[in-house]
Amino acid sequence: MYLCDLRVPLRRVKGVGPQTEKDLGSLGIHSVGDLLTHRPRDYEDRSKRIPFAAAPQNGGRFNTTAFVECHDFFYVRGMKTLKLILRDESGQAELSFFGRNERATAHYAKKYPPGLRLDIAGTVAVSFGKLQCVKFEMEEAGANPELFSAVLPIYPLAGGLAQKTLRKIIRAVCGEGGHLEDEIPAAVREAEKLLPLPAALKAVHTPASLGEADLGRRSLAFRELFLLQMEVARRALRRKAAVRPERAYSPALQEKLVQGLPFRLTRDQVKCVGEMRADIQADHPMARLLQGDVGSGKTLIAFLGALLFTQAGRQTAIMAPTELLARQHADNAARLLEPLGVRLAFFSGALSGRARRPAIEALRAGDIDIVIGTHALFSEDVEFRDLGFVVIDEQHRFGVAQRNRLFVKGLHPDVLVMSATPIPQTLALSAFGDMDVSVIKTMPEGRKPVETHLALEGKEQKVYDFVRGELARGNQAYFVYPLIGESEARDLKDAQSMHRRLQDDIYPGIQVGLIHSRLGEEEKRNIMAAFSAGEIRVLAATSVVEVGVDVPGATCMVVEHAERFGLAALHQLRGRVGRGNCQSYAFLVYSPDYTELAKKRLRVMKETTDGFRIAEEDLLLRGPGDLTGVRQAGLLDFRFAALPGDTRLMLSARAAANAILEQDPGLLAPQHSCLRGVGAPA
Repeated sequence: MYLCDLRVPLRRVKGVGPQTEKDLGSLGIHSVGDLLTHRPRDYEDRSKRIPFAAAPQNGGRFNTTAFVECHDFFYVRGMKTLKLILRDESGQAELSFFGRNERATAHYAKKYPPGLRLDIAGTVAVSFGKLQCVKFEMEEAGANPELFSAVLPIYPLAGGLAQKTLRKIIRAVCGEGGHLEDEIPAAVREAEKLLPLPAALKAVHTPASLGEADLGRRSLAFRELFLLQMEVARRALRRKAAVRPERAYSPALQEKLVQGLPFRLTRDQVKCVGEMRADIQADHPMARLLQGDVGSGKTLIAFLGALLFTQAGRQTAIMAPTELLARQHADNAARLLEPLGVRLAFFSGALSGRARRPAIEALRAGDIDIVIGTHALFSEDVEFRDLGFVVIDEQHRFGVAQRNRLFVKGLHPDVLVMSATPIPQTLALSAFGDMDVSVIKTMPEGRKPVETHLALEGKEQKVYDFVRGELARGNQAYFVYPLIGESEARDLKDAQSMHRRLQDDIYPGIQVGLIHSRLGEEEKRNIMAAFSAGEIRVLAATSVVEVGVDVPGATCMVVEHAERFGLAALHQLRGRVGRGNCQSYAFLVYSPDYTELAKKRLRVMKETTDGFRIAEEDLLLRGPGDLTGVRQAGLLDFRFAALPGDTRLMLSARAAANAILEQDPGLLAPQHSCLRGVGAPA
């Protein structure tokens, strides 16, 4: 019995040989459980008979029983080709065996003699006024009735896999799953009109109708979402159960910093500071998601929160995904916080052993108030005397497990995660349902929306000329490319080649810099410092600058081959300009042979600079991606659920999970799913 253990490897499944195992492995299928959750991409309904004449012409499907009326032979490029003239009750159709040698042609002529009755299904096309059978499947009439009288799943394939082979394997495995236990309570299934797990799997893989297939998918999708929401609700309960003594945190340092700023906080910043302060003073740890568009002032909110802990003699850790961004935070902290007497430290993987040991000892002794760093803060030897506040910037670049490795360095620390990629409400409820959410929508005074223009490849000279005018005014520009260097496989511009062209041909006499991910951290830091100081006027780059330092003098962002970048990346890149008070511009140069999806992305970028709307559109266009940073832990690795389409299903799953835990708060231990990809929370 395969299903006694869903982890049974494929090599023990009947019908799976070495090559089939390899092909399935390339689809991410390595076990019986993986087979059961290999979702069909479509279905072909052969439950109804459709004769030749009833099929819509040019691509319409037929499913009929016909007999071979006669043979016809014709020549294609000197090769004798067999044509079967078929007839059913509605009329005649032709079926040709192209590309066969003489021996194969003789074989098919013998296999399908005149008078033979065939069950046949496929699509039709009209050629020279006659119906032609295209992409057909046929058997001698009655030899395989199920193949021509059922709803057939159509699976994603790889290598030499055939639909017929994969259907047979999955059908055999699925037939043994009647004993599988369903984690969804029967009362919840009945209320939502869902199938039990074994019946849902059967409905997805061997449905009696398209309606049953949809019910099976919906049942499995609810199961995924329910198990996710149970884990999210458990996290919230565990956090609230971690009761701690209430502390009085003085806002004196906060107020001192605000009074010394050369600008006023925006309305949303004031609101977020108040929400955070109330959380920090509560009797259970804060878990708050701070969302705000690029340049909205999230880092200042984090600094203001950290000052509450500094005043109370506790420590703060601020973590960023790249050394460039972490150093920018450290530089800003030094400028704003050191004058207040705050003791700061910077910590990264590049920190040498000689410098690392004193920093670690100072952290352990409590001689550092705020440490700002990269993934290096996860290291086991990094210890705190009293870590009270953890800030994770660009949280989607870290996995859940990674973030937890920092949280456990303190005793129930307050946690603030920040995202400059606004998270749609659907995903916020999914992955961050245990967190409170603060949103910054109002931008700092004086900021002007970035003007966005689309330019067809081949007409980018106008863009270059416009940028030249901006450079003449003393401003700066980014040029971003999808590749670092030349690639024989792709006819695309690259950063290295275009750096030379920008320097020598387009903007001679103007200092052009180059930055990409293969450069060392110190070299990247020096280049960005020179760009920030205005010594470099034009910067040729890859998307490494997507999360980078603030350069108020940069007013132009040119993204070449923009059709190759996702919406979130394009929005982040556009956010690199418009950091000062001058009008800024983004130019998206695209290829004429871009896809329909790329066209929609560029249209959204042209229409709006609202990051929240862009995030919603991005979700609609490409699904969740890894906006939340939870895919690394499997939380959004759905097989059957699809957001945002299943939003209502998710809300129902959320309500059911919360209701169960309200009745029995003792259910705090996560229930790991027996099926991969069907709501297996980390």
